[in-house]
Amino acid sequence: MANFNVSEIRNVALVSHVGTGKTSLAEAMLFDAGQNTRLGKVDQETSLLDFEPEEIKRRTTISTSLASFDWKGKRINLLDTPGSANFAADARNCMQGVDSIVLVIDAIDGVKIQSTKLIKQAQELGLSIFVFINKLERENANYKAVLDSLGNAFEGNVVPVQLPIGQEASFKGIVDLLNRKAFVFEADESGKFKEEEIPGEMQGDVSSTKESSMESIVECNDEVLEKYLEGQDLSGEDIKKALKDGVNNKQIVPVFFGSAAKNIGASQLLDFIGEYMPSPLDKAAVQAKDAEGNNLEIMPSESEPFSALVFKTIADPYAGQLTIMRVFSGVLNSDSTVLNSSKDAKERVGQILHLVGKKHEPAATAVTGDIVAVAKLKDTHTGDTLCDEKKPLIISTIKQPSPVISFAIKPKSKGDEDKIQSGLRRLIEEDPTLQSSRDTQTKEMILSGMGQVHLDVAIEKLKRKFGVEVLLDTPKIPYKETINGDTKIQGKYKKQSGGKGQYGDCWIEIHPLERGKGFEFVDKIVGGAIPRQYIPAVENGIKGAMEEGVLAGYPVVDVQIVLYDGSFHPVDSSEMAFKMAGSMAFKKGVMEAKPILLEPIMYVEITVPEENVGDIMGDLNGRRGRMLGIEAEGATQTVRAEIPMAEMLRYAPDLNSMTGGAGVFSMEFARYEEVPAHLSQKIIDESKLEEEIS
Repeated sequence: MANFNVSEIRNVALVSHVGTGKTSLAEAMLFDAGQNTRLGKVDQETSLLDFEPEEIKRRTTISTSLASFDWKGKRINLLDTPGSANFAADARNCMQGVDSIVLVIDAIDGVKIQSTKLIKQAQELGLSIFVFINKLERENANYKAVLDSLGNAFEGNVVPVQLPIGQEASFKGIVDLLNRKAFVFEADESGKFKEEEIPGEMQGDVSSTKESSMESIVECNDEVLEKYLEGQDLSGEDIKKALKDGVNNKQIVPVFFGSAAKNIGASQLLDFIGEYMPSPLDKAAVQAKDAEGNNLEIMPSESEPFSALVFKTIADPYAGQLTIMRVFSGVLNSDSTVLNSSKDAKERVGQILHLVGKKHEPAATAVTGDIVAVAKLKDTHTGDTLCDEKKPLIISTIKQPSPVISFAIKPKSKGDEDKIQSGLRRLIEEDPTLQSSRDTQTKEMILSGMGQVHLDVAIEKLKRKFGVEVLLDTPKIPYKETINGDTKIQGKYKKQSGGKGQYGDCWIEIHPLERGKGFEFVDKIVGGAIPRQYIPAVENGIKGAMEEGVLAGYPVVDVQIVLYDGSFHPVDSSEMAFKMAGSMAFKKGVMEAKPILLEPIMYVEITVPEENVGDIMGDLNGRRGRMLGIEAEGATQTVRAEIPMAEMLRYAPDLNSMTGGAGVFSMEFARYEEVPAHLSQKIIDESKLEEEIS
């Protein structure tokens, strides 16, 4: 690859909802740029970018791929991101490393929910946006309807800079509105085209669309706007200047047309990326904090100390970890030492790599603005900051979303627990939206993620990369027990078996506490009714009984215990006897104090197309959901509700079924609430049956 200046770098991510042809567009770009001798096809398993076995099997992007290549004097760092909601966090993490996105929209389906979320995220990250309307060769393609939906999504800032020649089976090229040129493509997917006259039947559309687009473009530069309003002729440089300002300032969203599968429009899109998308020098200062926690801004300059953000890691059991980063300032040299300020650990940088999918090309340095990979860093993972040891700082990153689905996992073969833990740790380093934990209450190992497919892929990778197989099961709900009433009760443990006996006697009061208060133990013993050395034993006996539960074997919470009286034997009393007495008193007392079961309640946000809201609300009512509100956003609605965890374990596939895959949701723990009486008895009966079987 040729040497290049920072001003010549273009960092861009292809984003969209699933199935729009992002990877096919990336493959067409790589073919046109000479990175591949043939047009890579996802469905023919010849893609340079979808190369993981899990991606080949599903014929969809699961993990973002990076392709760095040259195009007409510009360095393009292209990220092909996943579109499935299961892997949307990977796309969002990677958007932190670019300056622009190309939103790929299907000419048949138009703007879907996942695309609207990506638009919002790109705007929050301050990225410039282009739109590429794909699949114009398909039956039922309707670019005008898509333009209307884009106008709603972008609040009228959409500016077509091209128009398609033909549609569906007749689609064969594009008209460049700014230069009034028509490009008609060969039918052999070679990307070759001829410049021809604009078809006569399109002259009216071309003129009216160009006039509308020009009005939007000239408004982006005051000098050009003034010339335009005065009726002066605008030069090509005037239009270019205004368009570039509009893109850099996020005032307009240029729209392009094509067919990735037929390699129509990819090279023209690359031309525009090189000409109009911002370079790293155009990016606003990056927010960070210094070693003392003070806010600071990182300017994109090679003369500044080195800083970079790791936005993706790839775990490989053979090659080791591959760390992908965006350099925000300074220069990174191979065979150098940098500071991982997030972990306060030094890292030795060996070889710097430019990637094209799984192909690696070594580089001596990485300049400001570049996106590169480094192999075998020890302690560095997604979200970490690397910087100059002499000027430590931490770059601000986005918050990772909470998992929406969990499964209990156990090894298929005995003795594989350690291998599972090790493999999961490596996968979580690669994908921070995966979470693994051990439920101390249920004793289960829990794997959590963003959807069923997300966890299925993780399990497949666990087997392929680390040679371990696991079984999945629905996790147990971590119910808890508490009381609604008060009582006073005696616990007396007396045992005589010849020789020294056992004697412990205590009287306790049991009171309910506010939800979430946990446990309080109050010592009101006076006059030595129980010797001081035995009082902690009473408390420990009660705590042990609380862990075991009374109603259904679940931990007891939110109770106050007052120890107020008792008796002892000068010879037979012991810590063990008073521990037993405390346990006995608690178990008997809870059953007299109106015991109840508590269940975890989740706060849930569900975003669906407007036409699905009725079905969603009806379904949530059937899940014992409590509606909190509905918020409209364009053609979608976000339903906010509180729903018991027990009703949400299998929600992801149900939501897909109700919305045809268009719905997405997130949830997080809210609090514990009482289980309704009719369900409580069923849970208690099932628990007792399970105990008898075991």
